[in-house]
Amino acid sequence: MKSRLFSVAVLAAFGGSAFAAQPPVVGRALGLIRNHAAVTRASVNDAFQARDVIVDANGTEHVRFDRTYAGLPVIGGDVVMHSRNGQLKSASVAQRAVLNLSTKPKLAANDAVVAAGTEFGSDFAGAPQRSLVVYARGAGAARLAWQVSLSNSRADMTYIVDAQNGRILDRWSNHETAAASGVAKTMYSGDVTLTTNSLFSGFEMRDPTRGRMYVIDASNSRTSGQIYKDADNVWGNYALSDAATIAADAQYGAATTWDYYKTIHNRNGIADDGKGALTRVHYGFNYANAFWNDACFCMTYGDGNGTTVGPLVSLDIAGHEMSHGVTSRTAGLIYSGESGGLNEATSDIFGTMVEFHANNPQDTPDYLIGEEIYAANVPGSSNQRALRYMYNPIADTRSPNCYASDLGNLDVHYSSGVANRFFYLLAEGSGAKTFSGVNHAAPTCNGGSVAGLGRDKAGKIWYRALTVYFTSDTGYAAARVATINAANDLYGIGSAEANTVAAAWSAVSVN
Repeated sequence: MKSRLFSVAVLAAFGGSAFAAQPPVVGRALGLIRNHAAVTRASVNDAFQARDVIVDANGTEHVRFDRTYAGLPVIGGDVVMHSRNGQLKSASVAQRAVLNLSTKPKLAANDAVVAAGTEFGSDFAGAPQRSLVVYARGAGAARLAWQVSLSNSRADMTYIVDAQNGRILDRWSNHETAAASGVAKTMYSGDVTLTTNSLFSGFEMRDPTRGRMYVIDASNSRTSGQIYKDADNVWGNYALSDAATIAADAQYGAATTWDYYKTIHNRNGIADDGKGALTRVHYGFNYANAFWNDACFCMTYGDGNGTTVGPLVSLDIAGHEMSHGVTSRTAGLIYSGESGGLNEATSDIFGTMVEFHANNPQDTPDYLIGEEIYAANVPGSSNQRALRYMYNPIADTRSPNCYASDLGNLDVHYSSGVANRFFYLLAEGSGAKTFSGVNHAAPTCNGGSVAGLGRDKAGKIWYRALTVYFTSDTGYAAARVATINAANDLYGIGSAEANTVAAAWSAVSVN
């Protein structure tokens, strides 16, 4: 099923009369929110801003809204309205109950910063960002809260502080990382073609054909902040001795990720607006990590620790980072609890699909995440060290293979394992397979077997679930429903594909 995607930004009050002034598809969806308040948990103090619209070829409309309450953003208040011919089919709603609370804080903004700083530390850089919000995430009653952002060279954190008593309600990192701290090594993709920008005096590492995406040097010692330029349009030398080598790896990863989303999902860039992202390389000193940051719309890569791992610019890590941006611009999965695990899994899934799409002979595709960055790995050997193992998450000794009720208490890089394994089973099945010389054995949690659908179908099902059905607080049970709905949409209600999705979730104990 081919979808037509476009973005809108419309704000309309729940009880207002401005529906006719909106784009018709948004106006219809707003009318459905008004007429189905019990379903959407809408109050007279709520307003809804359309963030994304998807219209299927058969006319089914999916409109994603962010919610405000008395003018305050509602964390966990987003909703997606699914309709056809003006009739509601269903709604994906994160919020548990109708909001009814005071918007007058007892706790001053500065006191909220102090409460957040107690956890973060006093060495934050610049002025802390703080704003009032309504925190409606989870099963408890919604709370008025301060959203506080603190950052320094090591971390960039958001804290949700109860505006009545100063208790920390939630926290998450704004550095949506691809790697656990301390583990990574560069990978060179050999001889590849880069599209660059021609200048009067030479060339710059900016791609005019992919939203003008570009790469800058983020080192502390060279030309920090400068776009990479070259006289002869030949970049790097296969080694760290030329700083442009890592920039070329990063730009190749960004371009390949762009091409995957465009070719397979008809998505025109991370935000689906045709704009390319900024990439920063050689970040920090001995910085063994990489992260996406939505505020700067950019990827950032460290050079590793110089011994066991090198620069974190492998192809699957590049795809992982840009996919965090796609998640931010669609479902907005909050980066903690089960939704945080699904956020990380989404990036692992699409980072892996980017690797398969590239089919680079120097980095043969597999379901290992970041294996190329480990210095000790021997290409083609069966004993490969990796950041994560999608077919067998517990191989890292921390990521469970099977769902349990306390999964959301784990770090998001580990709670992602259950969804990673679901996707592997959905794509490849539970039978014996080998990729990059590594046995990808994937016994199921329930002792059954799963016949995979193939990567193309599995990727399209996850993408549709992410962009149409997931909300900011989607957990594993809701992800099962969302992916089955996505398969029903793409391949027919009760289809073999939908049944395989259900079987793959059951195989990781999500029932």
